[in-house]
Amino acid sequence: MIRGIHHIALNTPNFDRMLVFYRDVLGFVPAIDQVRWADAELADRAVGLKGSAARTVMLRAGNCYLELFEYSAPAARSGEPLRPCDHGYTHFCLDVTDIQAEYARLSSAGMRFAHEEPCDFGNLRAVYGKDPDGNIVEIQETDPDHPFALERLAPAAG
Repeated sequence: MIRGIHHIALNTPNFDRMLVFYRDVLGFVPAIDQVRWADAELADRAVGLKGSAARTVMLRAGNCYLELFEYSAPAARSGEPLRPCDHGYTHFCLDVTDIQAEYARLSSAGMRFAHEEPCDFGNLRAVYGKDPDGNIVEIQETDPDHPFALERLAPAAG
Protein backbone atom coordinates (compact mmCIF):
# COMPACT_ATOMS: atom_id res chain seq x y z
CA MET A 1 0.00 0.00 0.00
CA ILE A 2 1.35 3.44 -0.90
CA ARG A 3 1.14 5.74 2.10
CA GLY A 4 2.21 8.97 0.39
CA ILE A 5 5.27 10.89 -0.72
CA HIS A 6 8.29 10.34 1.52
CA HIS A 7 10.87 12.68 0.00
CA ILE A 8 11.96 14.81 -2.91
CA ALA A 9 15.62 14.69 -3.95
CA LEU A 10 17.73 17.47 -5.44
CA ASN A 11 21.23 17.00 -6.83
CA THR A 12 23.52 20.00 -6.67
CA PRO A 13 27.05 20.90 -7.72
CA ASN A 14 27.40 22.90 -4.45
CA PHE A 15 26.22 20.86 -1.47
CA ASP A 16 27.30 23.32 1.23
CA ARG A 17 25.51 26.29 -0.38
CA MET A 18 22.30 24.31 -0.85
CA LEU A 19 22.43 22.91 2.69
CA VAL A 20 22.70 26.44 4.08
CA PHE A 21 19.72 27.54 1.95
CA TYR A 22 17.41 24.66 2.84
CA ARG A 23 18.50 24.35 6.48
CA ASP A 24 19.13 27.97 7.50
CA VAL A 25 16.87 29.96 5.16
CA LEU A 26 13.91 27.57 4.76
CA GLY A 27 14.31 26.01 8.21
CA PHE A 28 14.43 22.33 7.23
CA VAL A 29 16.02 20.16 9.92
CA PRO A 30 18.61 17.43 9.26
CA ALA A 31 17.11 14.04 10.11
CA ILE A 32 20.53 12.34 9.94
CA ASP A 33 24.16 13.35 9.64
CA GLN A 34 25.60 13.64 6.14
CA VAL A 35 26.27 10.32 4.44
CA ARG A 36 29.06 9.79 1.91
CA TRP A 37 29.78 6.87 -0.38
CA ALA A 38 32.29 5.90 -3.05
CA ASP A 39 33.14 2.52 -4.55
CA ALA A 40 30.01 1.09 -2.93
CA GLU A 41 28.54 -1.70 -5.04
CA LEU A 42 25.23 -1.72 -3.16
CA ALA A 43 24.77 2.06 -3.63
CA ASP A 44 25.64 1.69 -7.33
CA ARG A 45 22.99 -1.03 -7.71
CA ALA A 46 20.37 1.00 -5.85
CA VAL A 47 20.80 4.16 -7.98
CA GLY A 48 21.59 2.36 -11.25
CA LEU A 49 25.02 3.93 -11.78
CA LYS A 50 28.52 2.46 -11.96
CA GLY A 51 31.33 4.01 -9.92
CA SER A 52 29.10 6.49 -8.14
CA ALA A 53 30.38 8.69 -5.34
CA ALA A 54 28.27 11.21 -3.48
CA ARG A 55 27.35 12.86 -0.25
CA THR A 56 23.78 13.30 0.90
CA VAL A 57 21.63 14.49 3.77
CA MET A 58 17.95 13.97 4.53
CA LEU A 59 16.13 17.06 5.83
CA ARG A 60 12.76 17.11 7.59
CA ALA A 61 10.55 19.46 5.57
CA GLY A 62 7.18 19.64 7.28
CA ASN A 63 5.03 16.83 5.92
CA CYS A 64 7.81 15.09 3.95
CA TYR A 65 11.59 15.00 3.60
CA LEU A 66 13.98 16.71 1.20
CA GLU A 67 17.14 14.81 0.27
CA LEU A 68 20.13 16.78 -0.99
CA PHE A 69 22.85 15.08 -3.07
CA GLU A 70 26.17 16.15 -4.46
CA TYR A 71 27.62 13.50 -6.78
CA SER A 72 31.34 13.61 -7.42
CA ALA A 73 31.06 10.65 -9.82
CA PRO A 74 29.96 10.08 -12.44
CA ALA A 75 30.09 13.56 -13.89
CA ALA A 76 26.70 15.20 -14.45
CA ARG A 77 25.39 15.75 -17.95
CA SER A 78 22.66 17.98 -19.30
CA GLY A 79 19.74 16.86 -21.40
CA GLU A 80 16.99 14.29 -21.17
CA PRO A 81 16.38 11.81 -19.72
CA LEU A 82 17.75 12.80 -16.31
CA ARG A 83 19.75 10.32 -14.29
CA PRO A 84 19.86 10.36 -10.46
CA CYS A 85 23.18 12.28 -10.57
CA ASP A 86 22.04 14.98 -13.02
CA HIS A 87 21.15 18.46 -11.80
CA GLY A 88 17.70 19.85 -11.39
CA TYR A 89 14.05 18.95 -10.91
CA THR A 90 10.88 20.44 -12.36
CA HIS A 91 9.72 22.05 -9.11
CA PHE A 92 8.35 21.34 -5.70
CA CYS A 93 5.91 23.38 -3.69
CA LEU A 94 6.08 24.59 -0.10
CA ASP A 95 2.73 25.10 1.60
CA VAL A 96 2.80 28.26 3.75
CA THR A 97 0.36 29.93 6.13
CA ASP A 98 1.24 33.58 5.36
CA ILE A 99 2.48 33.87 1.79
CA GLN A 100 3.09 37.62 1.97
CA ALA A 101 5.35 37.23 5.02
CA GLU A 102 7.22 34.26 3.50
CA TYR A 103 7.61 36.07 0.18
CA ALA A 104 9.14 39.06 1.98
CA ARG A 105 11.37 36.89 4.19
CA LEU A 106 12.64 34.74 1.32
CA SER A 107 13.14 37.76 -0.95
CA SER A 108 15.26 39.44 1.71
CA ALA A 109 17.27 36.21 2.02
CA GLY A 110 18.08 36.43 -1.72
CA MET A 111 15.48 34.14 -3.26
CA ARG A 112 14.45 35.35 -6.72
CA PHE A 113 10.79 35.10 -7.71
CA ALA A 114 9.01 35.00 -11.09
CA HIS A 115 6.72 37.87 -10.13
CA GLU A 116 7.00 40.90 -7.84
CA GLU A 117 4.28 39.48 -5.57
CA PRO A 118 2.35 36.23 -5.09
CA CYS A 119 -0.49 35.72 -7.59
CA ASP A 120 -4.01 35.52 -6.13
CA PHE A 121 -6.20 32.82 -7.70
CA GLY A 122 -9.06 33.26 -5.23
CA ASN A 123 -8.73 30.46 -2.69
CA LEU A 124 -5.06 29.87 -3.61
CA ARG A 125 -2.11 32.27 -3.74
CA ALA A 126 1.17 31.16 -5.31
CA VAL A 127 4.42 32.21 -6.96
CA TYR A 128 7.49 30.38 -8.26
CA GLY A 129 10.94 31.22 -6.93
CA LYS A 130 14.42 29.78 -7.40
CA ASP A 131 16.87 28.22 -4.97
CA PRO A 132 20.61 28.99 -5.24
CA ASP A 133 21.04 26.40 -8.04
CA GLY A 134 18.09 27.78 -10.00
CA ASN A 135 15.70 24.93 -9.13
CA ILE A 136 12.12 26.13 -9.00
CA VAL A 137 10.53 26.21 -5.55
CA GLU A 138 6.90 27.27 -5.47
CA ILE A 139 5.36 28.80 -2.38
CA GLN A 140 1.60 28.59 -2.03
CA GLU A 141 -1.09 29.37 0.49
CA THR A 142 -4.45 27.67 0.13
CA ASP A 143 -7.69 28.38 1.89
CA PRO A 144 -8.77 25.35 3.98
CA ASP A 145 -11.68 24.65 1.59
CA HIS A 146 -9.42 24.46 -1.50
CA PRO A 147 -9.66 20.99 -3.14
CA PHE A 148 -5.99 20.21 -2.47
CA ALA A 149 -5.39 22.05 0.80
CA LEU A 150 -3.12 20.10 3.15
CA GLU A 151 -5.94 20.11 5.70
CA ARG A 152 -7.92 17.88 3.33
CA LEU A 153 -5.36 15.08 3.32
CA ALA A 154 -6.64 12.00 5.10
CA PRO A 155 -4.39 10.66 7.83
CA ALA A 156 -2.24 7.76 6.62
CA ALA A 157 -3.69 4.36 7.41
CA GLY A 158 -1.54 2.60 9.87
